[in-house]
Amino acid sequence: MEKDGGSMKTKKLVLLALLSTIALTIFMVEAQIPMLIPITGIKIGLSNIVTVFTVFALGAWEGAAVLFVRIFLGAVFAGNFSTILYSAAGGLCAIAVTVLLRKILKPSQLWVAGCLGAVAHSIGQMAAAIVISGTWSLALYLPVMIAVSILTGCFTGLCAQILVNRGKQLWKTIFK
Repeated sequence: MEKDGGSMKTKKLVLLALLSTIALTIFMVEAQIPMLIPITGIKIGLSNIVTVFTVFALGAWEGAAVLFVRIFLGAVFAGNFSTILYSAAGGLCAIAVTVLLRKILKPSQLWVAGCLGAVAHSIGQMAAAIVISGTWSLALYLPVMIAVSILTGCFTGLCAQILVNRGKQLWKTIFK
């Protein structure tokens, strides 16, 4: 039985909704975990596993859609809508870097996208904080954020790499 264009679009929309739900659920669970490092704005970013996975398994637009749905709904459900500008600035930088890296990385190098995407997120987030607050001295905090981003980004990127590479046959079945 051949599927028409409408049912394929519906299947893709449902798949993106499921990936967004997974990312949002991970985000909300992570928000309940006490910080390992008691510094504002620093967290592991486990929901980024889903974003990096989506970019490499499905494509750039799909990954961006999952990311921005998660950012918006995360702000709504967490009841902290004031953070949306910081998250959006960081997310935009991270997704841009991840999408660019998609064109040049090998399947065994996806962890690099997680790492550099996390660094880009921190830079974007800090830029937003400086612009919103008008406080340039916040930039002194950026080296700490970048150091933590390298560690957490490598971890989330490696998790996405494992998902993409170990499930190749499964993803072909699900995503076709």
